Amino acid sequence: MRLSLLIIVLLFTSGACAQNSHQLYCGRLIDGTGQSVLNDVLVTITDGEITAVEAGVNKPDGDFIDLRDQTVMPGMIDAHVHPLIYGDDYQVNHLKNSSAKKALIGLKVVQEFLHHGWTTLRIAGDADMYYAHLDVRDAIEEGLFEGPRIVGAGHYMSVTGGGGDINFFGPEHPVHPDGLIVDGPDEVRKAVREEIKYGSDWIKLLVTGAFMTAGDNPQNVHFSPEELRAAVEEAKRRGVPVMAHAHSTEGIKQAVMAGVRSIEHGTFIDQEAIRMMIDSGTYLIPTVYVGEYFLEEHENSEALAKAVALHKKYNSQSDNNIRRAIAAGVKVGIGSDYVGMPIEKCVREFGQMVRLGMSPMEAIQAGTRVNAELLQLDDQIGTIEVGKRADIIAVNGQPDQDISHLERVAFVMKDGKVVRRE
Repeated sequence: MRLSLLIIVLLFTSGACAQNSHQLYCGRLIDGTGQSVLNDVLVTITDGEITAVEAGVNKPDGDFIDLRDQTVMPGMIDAHVHPLIYGDDYQVNHLKNSSAKKALIGLKVVQEFLHHGWTTLRIAGDADMYYAHLDVRDAIEEGLFEGPRIVGAGHYMSVTGGGGDINFFGPEHPVHPDGLIVDGPDEVRKAVREEIKYGSDWIKLLVTGAFMTAGDNPQNVHFSPEELRAAVEEAKRRGVPVMAHAHSTEGIKQAVMAGVRSIEHGTFIDQEAIRMMIDSGTYLIPTVYVGEYFLEEHENSEALAKAVALHKKYNSQSDNNIRRAIAAGVKVGIGSDYVGMPIEKCVREFGQMVRLGMSPMEAIQAGTRVNAELLQLDDQIGTIEVGKRADIIAVNGQPDQDISHLERVAFVMKDGKVVRRE
């Protein structure tokens, strides 16, 4: 009887171990650290963690996932997304659905991101009066649904009349904007505390005007230095980093001086701001492709007329500014600024970074290792190394030679679980 029980226990234990273990046999592997492509690599994964990476291995014995015909690399990280935004008239679309329905919309969107190889997302505030997207994050973490790893801010915080406000209704028709409207250091502090209370692990500030919203100018600085300091100081007390939407030169500088962790967009960055960002270690998420998307799909949209016109006017200048930032050594990450475009197009941000001066391998690192460092998750994700979580994808082709091959994702694993395999 005891022998029979022992055999049953051993069989059960070995079966459980097999279910929690994978081996990936990779023909080409980009580990994200910056070293050259490795060939014939066996990656062993146990309980969602990478436990061995062996290069130059002959075809292994036993069961393994055969990825010899693909290029294997870390899961991609998008550092600037808005999963609840859809359609061209996004400033009022948030009023058309309940928070519950928007959570369902957002769940579908982030699951599509995962299916296309994005294993981690940072939400840069989103279009909901409440916190639908953070509820989606929590449901995924609790195992209720499959989806990418998510961090981010509940809302974008704006001054009255700023990029997070609705500026085209008369005063007798009050409406609820999707952003948080705060004026003065005291309101800023309270808003930061409320964001953290309801689950934000980042704070998002609209430091300047925006390209997409009506009635404001991206060249203007909206938050005062005192308001910026209040936001960063209050967030720092709770160990929460701050991201700053900033187009104008002066807005970028004031945000860097206040101590934000990342600048979003950085359209009019100059040499002094570049130096400041390098000295302070501030990250830049340029979100270049979204402007091209507007021209491709919404050039005649009345709601996006301002964004299209400003992109045409400033595109060349912005390109030159971002090109200089990359060449100077600013820490630049990948952010698609997803606002409802087809998910498969988000990866084209990598191509924009190559166009502006990165090598394909540097662009891949920008969307893996660099973004993991930005998110302060580089001890867990961003590279394929022993001890990291098994967020791994494989693409058909050689993206280190032709970055467009990132559009050809054939395999996705997140936390050691296969979620897509062709």
